[in-house]
Amino acid sequence: MSTTAAPAPALARPTKRPFSWRDKIGYMFGDWGNDFTFILQSAFFLIFYTNVMGINAAHVGTLLFGARILDAFTDVGAGRLVDTLSPSRSGRFKPWLLRICIPVSVACVLMFTPLLADADYGARLAWMIVTYILWGSVFYTLINIPYGSMASVISSDPDHRASLSVFRSLGATLANLGISVVVPLFVYIQVDGDSQLSGNRMFFAAVICAVLAVMCYLLCFVNVEERVQTSPKPKDERMGFGAMFGSLLKNRALTGLIFSSLFMLIGMMLLASVLPYVFNEYFNNGQMLSTANLVGLLPTLAFVPIGAWLTRTVGKREVGIAGLSIGALSGLALFILRTDSAVTYIIGYTILMTGLAALNVLIWAFITDAIDYQEIRTGERNDATVYSLYSWARKLGQAVAGGLSGWALGWIGYQSGGVTQSDAVLNGIYTLSTLVPAVLLAISAAGLIFWYPLSKERVEQNVAILDERRAERGELTSEDVQS
Repeated sequence: MSTTAAPAPALARPTKRPFSWRDKIGYMFGDWGNDFTFILQSAFFLIFYTNVMGINAAHVGTLLFGARILDAFTDVGAGRLVDTLSPSRSGRFKPWLLRICIPVSVACVLMFTPLLADADYGARLAWMIVTYILWGSVFYTLINIPYGSMASVISSDPDHRASLSVFRSLGATLANLGISVVVPLFVYIQVDGDSQLSGNRMFFAAVICAVLAVMCYLLCFVNVEERVQTSPKPKDERMGFGAMFGSLLKNRALTGLIFSSLFMLIGMMLLASVLPYVFNEYFNNGQMLSTANLVGLLPTLAFVPIGAWLTRTVGKREVGIAGLSIGALSGLALFILRTDSAVTYIIGYTILMTGLAALNVLIWAFITDAIDYQEIRTGERNDATVYSLYSWARKLGQAVAGGLSGWALGWIGYQSGGVTQSDAVLNGIYTLSTLVPAVLLAISAAGLIFWYPLSKERVEQNVAILDERRAERGELTSEDVQS
């Protein structure tokens, strides 16, 4: 009788619908939903509260910066909450779309309510602070952290993840087109020959964007599938918070991405915050902001069909470096030229946005690579926690940009309340929209060059390592989720 042991049976792998266009389009709608409130806030919050509500620009800037300090706690707290809770039937991340879609949309509407425009300054200031923190630090955090983390579990294949990043960027661009191109035509009016922002029209625009945001979140929920197993380890096997946080600080992919993204976002969001002033004040035509936003967004649409191809042939890091360099050079050229022609300015702005589009269509795939790198180093994915740190860094960049734009308007002597600005103020606005973003984008490019370690070759090696580990555990590999 033979004593040879029978081979162990192969572990059964879970059955999931193959990755397809349905996932890409569904994930696109999620970012579309996010950006219906986020881009509205980014583009109009500062000018709404300075010109409609009569709040001092420095006070608005201080709120934007201070709220991001609070987000250091709410973002990471939300990430740990999502990582440690057991998944529900629909997954670990998807349920949060249903839970928070209505609260975040209602908070956005409250943020742009002009009912207290004639109230005491203290009441107006308090309303701004409460509604902004409710929207950004509470509800937006609780829906954005799970949504962004979800990309790493929809598929483990790097090409699929690149496609998700491209479609997420497409969603952001479509939302941006609706808000940045259409909304200015509706909310800016001419009063006695001067361009002004209408508070009542701004409120109705916020209501429409909030309704569309809820619809988009629901479309995301029903169309994406979570495939990569993310059940947390037993509590006694998990790293403690201190050890986990220390391991994240040693993750060069994450810290390098945070450094580069921080400066890129400060430059990009500063430009977005100042751009309404460029056209409303410098060129005295707020409605031309619509044209500038339209042509500035077209490069992103051009990169959508080739984003995944760029990842396969060139690499995300390499594309990002090239795009940031183009953006920095374009901003510098506009500053040197100092044109009085709105058309010439828009051309230069479009070239700058083309450089940023090359990076931004792939930026969300960078973070999934950093999550994989964390798993290779520590054996734990920490999807939501990793994403929450990156999300907080992005918010910090946005806050610095918001604070810097508000403070800088004060430094150059900008007067709130829709009054006519001096030539010195107008020249200061122009410099804030050209030279300052150029310098910040150059620093961002340096971060990818000298700090971020995940080249195209390194990413491919990491995927192979994780596929081998998952196959041993009987989990889905990148080959199993192929369409």
